[in-house]
Amino acid sequence: MKSSVEFCPVPEEQQPVNEYEELKESWFFRWATLDRTAYLKKLAWLWLWSWALVGPIAAASFPLRKAFWPFLFSGVFGVTLAVGLVLLRLYLGWIYIHDRLRSEKIFYEESGWYDGQIWTKTPAVLTRDRLIVSYQIEPILTRLKKTALVLGLIVFTSGILWLLFTR
Repeated sequence: MKSSVEFCPVPEEQQPVNEYEELKESWFFRWATLDRTAYLKKLAWLWLWSWALVGPIAAASFPLRKAFWPFLFSGVFGVTLAVGLVLLRLYLGWIYIHDRLRSEKIFYEESGWYDGQIWTKTPAVLTRDRLIVSYQIEPILTRLKKTALVLGLIVFTSGILWLLFTR
């Protein structure tokens, strides 16, 4: 007897479980699946390299010798914003897959944008997909949300320090 997964009319590349596998193996989106140390190293690497872009802009706005604190805090704000944009892209990719796996119905295209269909998942497929969401994707989303909170705290702290040191 064939499993119900084999009777899925959704093209292979549009099946949520295959989209999930592709996402977690991609170079960029895999960052969120790395162990904690490797994940933090990637973010630290990105944060440091962002200074190459933000540093000259901050230095042009606030000369280092005359306005060190404004330079530093504006640089931290800009770099954190850059990392935040990368984090947002990670989050959007993972939340898309989360929603596709969690949904009871899947929209798919048979041959092009003009012939979209909706397939209702079988109970077995729905259970499998929701287990993937619960045990694989929700921890990733939690990690990304915590990282966003830390970045928000850095921006908030930088803003408070800006006010204190630039008076």
